Amino acid sequence: MSTRHPYLYLASQSPRRRELLKQIGVHFELLLLRSDRRRQIDVDETPRADETPELYVQRLSREKARSGFDALQYRNLQPQPVLAADTTVTLDGKIFGKPESSDQAASMLRELSGREHQVLTAVAIARSEHIEVTLSTSTVQFAKLDEVRIKRYLQTHEYIDKAGGYAIQGQAAAFIERISGSYSGVMGLPLFETVEMLQRFDFPAP
Repeated sequence: MSTRHPYLYLASQSPRRRELLKQIGVHFELLLLRSDRRRQIDVDETPRADETPELYVQRLSREKARSGFDALQYRNLQPQPVLAADTTVTLDGKIFGKPESSDQAASMLRELSGREHQVLTAVAIARSEHIEVTLSTSTVQFAKLDEVRIKRYLQTHEYIDKAGGYAIQGQAAAFIERISGSYSGVMGLPLFETVEMLQRFDFPAP
């Protein structure tokens, strides 16, 4: 990447977050945390006892950003800001992570069917010891889904690696009656909140 442009490191493998940063003209380099052999484990995504979905998603984004900045120092890379994010779906206080199978995705979709749920995306930026976190909360109303629609959706494999078992930018857009909040936040990176944070770090953003 050209050093003529200020850039940040994106500590995420999500192609949606890459697309969203490109959309607003933010230059970045990928920082894949799992490639560090000295890392004992990746960030532990297991919810803690009595941890609310809001605290959970903010903790994960903060730990990912901190781990990303630690990785920069270990690799002797330029100390640019590190951006990380985490998204979860929640219904009645229950955390819906990424399904591990099509059966689990089907179970999630049945629970979301005909109900309002929340999509929480926390964004964290780390530079040196300075870490900031912001939270975007969006409410999504799902249509009532019958088994035929659920089965047809699972055949697209869009549910893989998606919190709650669906992707708003794919065929699941047809399930959504309305959204209150941030469309980009539901995708995985709320652009308004992200730009506000970047400006606080004196990073050029639209």
